Amino acid sequence: MGKKLFVGNLSFSTTGADLESLFAAVGTVESATVVTDRDSGRSRGFGFVEMSSSTEASKAIAELNGRDVGGRQINVNEANERAPRGGGGGGGGRSGSFGGRNRY
Repeated sequence: MGKKLFVGNLSFSTTGADLESLFAAVGTVESATVVTDRDSGRSRGFGFVEMSSSTEASKAIAELNGRDVGGRQINVNEANERAPRGGGGGGGGRSGSFGGRNRY
């Protein structure tokens, strides 16, 4: 399985295809995506690239971290697994009584 990399400080005009071609110069790219805003569809300035091996991922970090791309110095490092988010709220916990004393 490949190694996922986080790529930050991207120009807002950078596309997934741009990331793929940039990282393809270093090794085999499994996938490349730029994260976009859910409402506007505009780039959020970061993305993820999955390289085919840990060796290629390490090489990509060494060669591309700090490189100027689109007028910005990009940050490239290993992506951390996303921590599970907490669930939604719960109830109040009154166990059936809706105010006052229990009558029964």
